[in-house]
Amino acid sequence: MLRVRQALIVLVGLGLAAVMVLLGLWQLDVYHAQGRAQAERRAASPPVELASVAQAGSAIRDGYGRPVTATGRYLSGVQVLVPLEAQPGAYRVVSALRLPDGDVVPVVRGVVSSTSAPPPPAGEETETGLLLPSEEDAPAGRQPGQLGSVRIPTLAQQWPGPLVSGFVTLSADDAAAQGLAPARVELPEASGRLRNGAYALQWWVFAAFAVGLAVRMARDQEIGEDEVGDITGREPVEAT
Repeated sequence: MLRVRQALIVLVGLGLAAVMVLLGLWQLDVYHAQGRAQAERRAASPPVELASVAQAGSAIRDGYGRPVTATGRYLSGVQVLVPLEAQPGAYRVVSALRLPDGDVVPVVRGVVSSTSAPPPPAGEETETGLLLPSEEDAPAGRQPGQLGSVRIPTLAQQWPGPLVSGFVTLSADDAAAQGLAPARVELPEASGRLRNGAYALQWWVFAAFAVGLAVRMARDQEIGEDEVGDITGREPVEAT
């Protein structure tokens, strides 16, 4: 009988813990959903001047994922192709845009379906697009003139600087104006409400506490049986 009671106590504790874990996962999903919604709202906001949110040598604190406008001149011959893994044979065209203050920003002008990419426009251009953070490094083995990703530290070693700590992917209209297909962007996920993230952690702490409490209560049942045996002078007998 003792073992049955102990097993029931542990099972109840595990059941409560499982419910709390699921509640924590739900709160975490809410947190991420809020972050995605915030990122989408940011991407749909009116564009701001690039220099107001990003400058070479300074950390970008509130600019990633925002539409920006940048006026400057493309540097002749400073261009790389980035293969699209999800679209074999297609490449993002990344060109260097020199701003009036001397900063250089990498610009994903669009996508081409061959390694023959058109040169950037000559003369002063005003471009509009999303400011995005440096991408993760990609496997080596690319052809000359190609990079595995738009990684700012890698470009900084190859291009004239100083480089802004991010890159701009042109809007569909600006890409089409240069005869290129628009490049797909992955929005940097913003933070959801801190309260929902804290709720997720709280539920998981409660789950661990429920398991620990159930184990403790099951153990106390055995101690209680031992104390009864000591008082009566006999070993406790487990009912069958």
